Amino acid sequence: MPVEPLSPLTIHHTAQGLAFSVKVVPGSRRTALAGLLDEALKVKVAAPPEKGKANQCLIDFLAKQLKVKSKAIAIVSGQTNPVKRLEISGLTEPELLQRLGLTR
Repeated sequence: MPVEPLSPLTIHHTAQGLAFSVKVVPGSRRTALAGLLDEALKVKVAAPPEKGKANQCLIDFLAKQLKVKSKAIAIVSGQTNPVKRLEISGLTEPELLQRLGLTR
């Protein structure tokens, strides 16, 4: 049973779908969800932070985790920053939280 998060993931509804913040930790040993940090999803990615490799690794990992196509996920801000703003289309808020393991 997933543990209730210490702080909720802040999700905003947009014309394209759902938007939320992600804190990316590039160069990790493996790519994995690492919980929540300041109302943002924390994701460790194995790719290095160069030439967009970490961003592509993040998108590919989340697409698999959320069971959506990669093109359904867009980085709308923070391309070169560890804190990014993502938009995901094709999911409801409960589906997003459930697929991230953030529901009871």
